[in-house]
Amino acid sequence: MWTVLSVLFLFVYTPVCAVFQKLYCTISDSCECDFSPNIRDLEWDLYKNVYGQHLAQDIVSEEVARFLQNKSPDRPLVLSFHGSSGTGKTLVSSMLGNHLYGSAMSSPYVHQFVPTLHFPLPHRVNKYKEELKGWVQGNLTECARSVFIFDEMEKMPPGLVDVLEPFLGPSHVVFGTNYRKAIYVFISSTGEEVINKVALENRQAGRDREEIKLSELQEAIAQTAYNNSTSGFFQSRLIQQKLITCFVPFLPLSRRHIERCVRSQLCQQGSCGRSDVVEAVGGNMIYTPVPGQYFSTTGCKAVPAKINFFL
Repeated sequence: MWTVLSVLFLFVYTPVCAVFQKLYCTISDSCECDFSPNIRDLEWDLYKNVYGQHLAQDIVSEEVARFLQNKSPDRPLVLSFHGSSGTGKTLVSSMLGNHLYGSAMSSPYVHQFVPTLHFPLPHRVNKYKEELKGWVQGNLTECARSVFIFDEMEKMPPGLVDVLEPFLGPSHVVFGTNYRKAIYVFISSTGEEVINKVALENRQAGRDREEIKLSELQEAIAQTAYNNSTSGFFQSRLIQQKLITCFVPFLPLSRRHIERCVRSQLCQQGSCGRSDVVEAVGGNMIYTPVPGQYFSTTGCKAVPAKINFFL
């Protein structure tokens, strides 16, 4: 009899507990949902597996650590990643998910928006604004530690992300949650010309890559994104109101960085000793500018296909 009652109690008690736990998570500032950040592992992952990006490595690890150390931030963490294709922007955003929730994009609290999928029709911007505001507010109410990733910002309808302005500043209140604990990441190729120009001038001047400073690029990237009519940040209030915590530049990759990508992927396949493939893939990439061939035009993005060709 007691066994039956115990089983019945557990059957009833477990859903009730889940309901109360969810309710507590919704209204409590101290609730962290499944949030389990590991900053040390994030830093290690960035420095071990992201190549040629000293600025992104330093900025992301420092800004995330500083943000999480503050138990009551006055505004969310907002990072905007800029640079050419294949330089590591998407990889770093995935690392954030992995080391904040342990599951990257499979976590119910990490949300990704892709313009061509979620906002494909420019004439429906007003409708998309309503939907985006509802999605963000609903997810913040569900979990204050939500992470929002906006990919391909260069394809985002201009004006759409301005609906996020109230959520990114210090004054807005979302009922039942501390919206200031959220993290937003924007990913864009806008500004790549500015970044690549600085990297090229630095290389031609014989300076070490690591001598490039954020101060040389931050304002130029912001202005380029703001003034580019095809950018999702075109004349955006998010830039006007300085609601972006940091514009993070991703530098173009040289051949040695490409070969590190190749070696890493070969090791994942159990073929660490294939130096011939490393050399072949590195030599088969297209580099720019023509007189010098300093930087890969596709970064590490084309590496998997090239490896399969040479294996």
